[in-house]
Amino acid sequence: MENTCVRSVKKNWKVNNVSPVEEIMTPDPVTVSVDTQATKVRSIFREEGFRTIPVVFQNRLEGIITRGDILNISSTKSNIEARGIMEHPRVIATPDMEITSVAREIMKADTVYAPVVESQDDMHLVGIVTVTDILRKLLYEGATPRNKTLECIISSEVVTCNHDDLISHVWKRMDETGFSGLPVMRNKKIIGIITRLDIIKSRHVRMGHESESHEIRGAIMVEKIMKTPPVVATPRTLIGEAAEILLEYDIGRLIIVKNPIYVKKEPRRAKEADLIGIVSREDILWSYLN
Repeated sequence: MENTCVRSVKKNWKVNNVSPVEEIMTPDPVTVSVDTQATKVRSIFREEGFRTIPVVFQNRLEGIITRGDILNISSTKSNIEARGIMEHPRVIATPDMEITSVAREIMKADTVYAPVVESQDDMHLVGIVTVTDILRKLLYEGATPRNKTLECIISSEVVTCNHDDLISHVWKRMDETGFSGLPVMRNKKIIGIITRLDIIKSRHVRMGHESESHEIRGAIMVEKIMKTPPVVATPRTLIGEAAEILLEYDIGRLIIVKNPIYVKKEPRRAKEADLIGIVSREDILWSYLN
């Protein structure tokens, strides 16, 4: 059998292709000001599906807000402003920085984005670049991943939840582990997935430092808002194909299974399957970078 876990001997894309961040960043991204009400920020996340929103003051980058930050806002009439929930970006890029260099910084910082500013001396925001942008660039310009299939990069220790778990408990699990999406199990079979965005859009949870009644507000089960059937892959799925799936469905992780019962009209989705592990978008990007 061919060893699919060895380093590729093909010429790597990055050797002859030095591209600046400016080529792939989203220019003039949607932003909020430091005094925007947190409830307004939450509505933007809910309506637009963003993973991150930069916070600015007179177009100068001040911070960033993520889905995780939004889930910590509890009251529907909160007086908290964006400045009260924003965090400092772990990575800040400039338009002339080389893409793979920024990619490595993003990955090492355990994040999925970098706001782009004019220069190291000028913090005016001009764009944002994400792991998805970088992966799309590498994939469609012929980069070669280190490994051929997913079997070499699967994480077998998967944090899951059950279909009848309360959303409030699932969010706590996400908060404690740092995972933004959890596979959903029923009778030891994978049947769906729930993400932070699903919880934000559900309008059922308002947890965080303001509310003492979040258990009541979160008293709805996972099965009511989870995505099902989930998009899945197998250990033998090619890394390039997996990257295409992530981009096509705009998802951050692939559930790796065996014995899947596929949906006839959507052969990448399984009604149920045996869970083997999970591969994140970042795992796949590392395979292209290493």
